[in-house]
Amino acid sequence: MKGTKKCAESRQLHKEGYSQEIRVELRDNAKAPSVSSMPERKRNDGSEYASELLEKILDRDNMNLAYKRVKANKGSHGVDGMAVNELLQYLKQNGQQLMQSLLEGTYTPRPVRRVEIPKPDGGIRLLGIPTVVDRVIQQAIAQKLTPIYEKQFSNNSYGFRPGRNAKQAVLKCKEYIEEGYTWVVDIDLAKYFDTVNHDKLMRLLSKTIKDGRVLSLIRKYLQSGVMINGVVQETEQGCPQGGNLSPLLSNIMLNELDKELEKRGLKFCRYADDANIYVKSRKSADRVMASITRFIEEELRLKVNKTKSAVDRPWKLKFLGLSFYHKKSGIGIRVHEKPAKKFKQKLKKLTGRSNAMSIQERADKLRMSIIGWVNYFGIADMKKLVGTLDEWLRRRIRMCFWKQWKKLKTKHDNLVKLGLADYKAWQFANTRKSYWRTANSPILSRTLTNKQLKEFGFISISERYSLVH
Repeated sequence: MKGTKKCAESRQLHKEGYSQEIRVELRDNAKAPSVSSMPERKRNDGSEYASELLEKILDRDNMNLAYKRVKANKGSHGVDGMAVNELLQYLKQNGQQLMQSLLEGTYTPRPVRRVEIPKPDGGIRLLGIPTVVDRVIQQAIAQKLTPIYEKQFSNNSYGFRPGRNAKQAVLKCKEYIEEGYTWVVDIDLAKYFDTVNHDKLMRLLSKTIKDGRVLSLIRKYLQSGVMINGVVQETEQGCPQGGNLSPLLSNIMLNELDKELEKRGLKFCRYADDANIYVKSRKSADRVMASITRFIEEELRLKVNKTKSAVDRPWKLKFLGLSFYHKKSGIGIRVHEKPAKKFKQKLKKLTGRSNAMSIQERADKLRMSIIGWVNYFGIADMKKLVGTLDEWLRRRIRMCFWKQWKKLKTKHDNLVKLGLADYKAWQFANTRKSYWRTANSPILSRTLTNKQLKEFGFISISERYSLVH
């Protein structure tokens, strides 16, 4: 009963209305001693916790850094409703008790909150949002485990790793193609984060982590459950996509695939659960697809999505939103049609004439979207694409202005302010053309010029592209 009461207290909900302080240090706990009930910090097998990994995870500096990263990432609340800006005061009031329960092994993570994100292809991506307290603990674990596992990971793995990104992965693929590996085995894992086998993952973790308390805590997170419509469901498999620890656990599991591919001497790039293997012939590609599918399903106990996995030429496939093409100087990188279409749909939504945004708000949101998209896809050759998008986007922006002016007199007055003669402004203001046609007519192209739009705060996709390419 004591343990139950202590567990319940460690999970007590937050209290609102407290002022925040600057730091999250837990006073008098700079070197928290183990309060485990096990004598002399012994494990079941009698060996010592040589690494004292849990103490390192709960070290004050490491916990402070974890808190700051969770706060910087913001994010939504978990099942307890606690917001990120309420986290500091909660930790100051309950931090000592939280640390004690973690050291004793009595801490029980809360279930994750289920969030459904629509996919561009019509499917649904299931996210699991942990509570902000659990996000701090997971982040603290990840910070200590990442340097340990980074030494074990393959150079061909690029996802969710410090100093590595999608651009590097695409450039490596381009290098393989230029070397003559012009057939691709594109492997797609079916609902990877929802199908991770817990026992297999824990066995892999136990090869490196020798502190049983840390292993126990990680398993608790894997089995914490998910809350759907107020009902908690147990999780017998899977690794919640949305938790701070999930990307690292994902790489630990799929590192087994990397090692198998390296053992076979294959050329490959993996970004999280998206893997491309490059070979020189169709026959080799078919053989690799069959054997690697068998390895993934039998050894890793994961499921390959056979409808989305494919063997084809690299210029016919998509990897991380990009593809390849032949050009005079060799192999070029291009934006795949799907992300280009998705970006255009996003711009269309931001420039919808029924969207009641101010000019400044619209310009700010467009700027953020354009900068983010170009920063990611700027590696590709897309001068023609961004030029076409710019023309189309400027027309839509002009349409928004025309719609916002509404009344005839407002249209006239604004046209005059933009330098149009009075009689011409009345003539243009009285047009009976539709908003879309007017946006492409001399009425606005002579007044709301490209230079004028720039002064209003609207940036050019082409200009942004020229800065990063």
